Amino acid sequence: MLRNSQLPTLHSATCLCLLPKPSLRNVFAFTHANPAINRKKFARFPVCPIATRVKPEPTLTTTIDQKKKEYTVTAVVTVKDTDHGLFNPLYNLTDIFRKPFGIDLASAELDPRTGNEKETIKGHARFAGYKARKDPNDDSLLIYESNLVVPSVHFGCNSWVQPKHPKRVFFSNKSYLPSETPSGLKRLREEELVALRGNGKGERKPHERIYDYDVYNDLGGTALGGMEHPYPRRCRTGRYDKGYDDPKKEERAKGDIYVPRDEAFSPEKNESFSNKERVELLHSLLPLFDESSHVENRFPYFTSIDTLYNESARFKRKAAKILPQILDFLKDKASDILQFDTPEMIDRDKFAWFRDEEFSRQTLAGVNPSSIELVTEWPLKSKLDPNIYGPPESLIPKELVEKKIKGTMTVDEAVKQKRLFVLDCVDVFLPYVNKVRELEGTTLYGSRTLFFLNKNGTLRPIAIELVRPPNSIDDKPGKWVFHHSWDATGCWKWRLAKAHVAAHDCIIHEIHHHWLRTHCATEPYIIAANRQLSAMHPIYRLLHPHFRYNMEINAIARSNLINAGGVIESCFAPGEYSMEISSVLYDKLWRFDMEGLPADLIRRGMAVEDPSEKHGLKLAIEDYPYANDGLILWDAIKEWVTDYVSYYYPEPSLVESDTELQAFWTEVRTRGHEDKKDEPWWPVLKTPQDLISILTTIIWIASGHHAAVNFGQYAFGGYFPNRPSTARTNILEEDASEKTKKEFINTPEFTLLKCFPSELQAITVIATLDLLSTHSPDEEYIGGKPEPSWEEDPVIKAAFERFHGKMKDLEALIEKSNNNPHMRNRTGAGVVPYTFLKPFSEPGVTRKGVPNSISI
Repeated sequence: MLRNSQLPTLHSATCLCLLPKPSLRNVFAFTHANPAINRKKFARFPVCPIATRVKPEPTLTTTIDQKKKEYTVTAVVTVKDTDHGLFNPLYNLTDIFRKPFGIDLASAELDPRTGNEKETIKGHARFAGYKARKDPNDDSLLIYESNLVVPSVHFGCNSWVQPKHPKRVFFSNKSYLPSETPSGLKRLREEELVALRGNGKGERKPHERIYDYDVYNDLGGTALGGMEHPYPRRCRTGRYDKGYDDPKKEERAKGDIYVPRDEAFSPEKNESFSNKERVELLHSLLPLFDESSHVENRFPYFTSIDTLYNESARFKRKAAKILPQILDFLKDKASDILQFDTPEMIDRDKFAWFRDEEFSRQTLAGVNPSSIELVTEWPLKSKLDPNIYGPPESLIPKELVEKKIKGTMTVDEAVKQKRLFVLDCVDVFLPYVNKVRELEGTTLYGSRTLFFLNKNGTLRPIAIELVRPPNSIDDKPGKWVFHHSWDATGCWKWRLAKAHVAAHDCIIHEIHHHWLRTHCATEPYIIAANRQLSAMHPIYRLLHPHFRYNMEINAIARSNLINAGGVIESCFAPGEYSMEISSVLYDKLWRFDMEGLPADLIRRGMAVEDPSEKHGLKLAIEDYPYANDGLILWDAIKEWVTDYVSYYYPEPSLVESDTELQAFWTEVRTRGHEDKKDEPWWPVLKTPQDLISILTTIIWIASGHHAAVNFGQYAFGGYFPNRPSTARTNILEEDASEKTKKEFINTPEFTLLKCFPSELQAITVIATLDLLSTHSPDEEYIGGKPEPSWEEDPVIKAAFERFHGKMKDLEALIEKSNNNPHMRNRTGAGVVPYTFLKPFSEPGVTRKGVPNSISI
């Protein structure tokens, strides 16, 4: 299915020509659709040509013109039907499919006689018949052919082509720095970039390929971007709604949102993404459920949670009572939409989420291994203004810590020996606690969770501190400390405190480490690369695979997930303040120079530089699966980037003199991350080493880091008590009602269930995590397949083959580590092995696979 069925859209994949001998000269191609196609008919039957190949006709005896050194060849355009009813004999499609496609080939060289560009070689690909696919269930293919006289060259033409619009330029697979551009291509290279930048005016149309910047002003709530709420920029759509008081504020993002046409999902990706109907259905039902029952809409028993994974009838009956007209739909779709596979964590150990050791292990080997930090001073302190938020010091007593570690050392010794670690959400959440508490059905605290490193390399939770600032009821701040207890009441209070911490970690993971650091922060790199780096630039060709689908999935997020009333606001504790908190995290924590894995580990105190160690780092916790596997992947990426950059920039001066490259990096800083453009920590770009560091960071974030925080979401969050998206009730120390206390003493299980998300919140989040954890069949994995331009050059091809080999080695190393009984953070009875950084995967929810890009 096309994103906009009103526009006939064509997709070209690869072009191939053959020369009588190699390296004679280069050619670029124009491809365009014939404007005579009936648009109204075409809109009913969307068609997608998937391959444009120029090759010798198999049945033709080709002769060489010895004087002109030319081949007579056939250009073959293969057209794929993306509407499964397209070939129904009831339809008369003759007028649609027998219109030709225009193909122009242009020389990369100027005419030596005139000094001007040579005339293009023109041809029309005409309908030549049908070709069946190998898979009988797959769509049929239509063949168009045109005879052309051309020299030999290879093209990468992964792009969409539009009828009635300017011709598209496809450059050959040979890469050129700006200063090396053949004279016949200079004008076209520059004009193509100018066209991609647009003029910054007007509403963008679905067929366009224009890359520009805008703030997040289309979420339907607080606009993000600017001095008040700093944020990365997203792609400009120009959908300004004049009904707003602010003339620059767009209408809320919904439905199809403009992204440049080449960034859109392929038909295969769209088909695999069809599960989004589950999210959209639940999202549309959310207001209806809330009108019926909001705060009290909880699971009545823990056994009722299990029905999500083995039956959907109870939820179907509930939905039918609220909206009877959807009953028939639910009868057909309930098994697909309202029933879930049991997450592997629960399959392996149904009560793992209850255990302290698993609670600790997931800070190192779970879906959010990027928040835990080393404790470097005692007592723990807030950096917020004490005049507003109260005394900064934590109330976790030394005596409690020393008691919990069996008196083996003092707190000061534990700090010195790097044995204490913390999850600290106090400074992030405390300014929002009173605001969030005014919302119905939710609450919020700041939290600190202290861990002790055991001798066997595992972490032990010592204490949890929940904090709130002064409020209108009590002018004093509240601080409460919880720890594991051996009496029943203390044990249940500890479990309630852990539920709050798990919700806090879930929020930080989703809006910071997942959305902000990967999806959101990467979009400016894509925009800048397309605006400033020519498609024939070697760095563009290195980065391009790591940008695939990112802008499209971000646009979908603006429509369904991060928008006002979306999944995040409806289901996560901070509610309407969620994305505003994301802006605070960007302002306080995001630094490009700290986004690479080694720098991030060092910043959190989880590693120190040590040249004698394998990766140049000594880890504070040796058995840290995310860091162990991640550093191997980081080093492999860096080696591949080093080989690539060194080949194209043998002299350091070439980096500084590369006008396109310098413009790209300047625009990333000054426009893509405009709110941080004056920060002193931005890396300079003067030498190949500077470039290697920048590119390795961008590729790591798009591939390794995103895989680590994304594809385990269903494994650990699919059973929501393990990672609730919200904690809806205050702790007992704040709720002094006798009814609440009596209920807790009589049925503590129900008190915990009331704290957890409501039924619909839980189901909505589970459905979302299921979708986000799924690999599509057309996924492209890091180190998997080389780009066509890389295969053209023997040096680059060999470097990529080495990189591919290292990815295979990494898979074997991860498998070996997961079978090592001494690595207790990744193996053991009922433990889910750490596989998130295994490079390759099958389609589906697999807990492994590192795609090149942020594609889901």
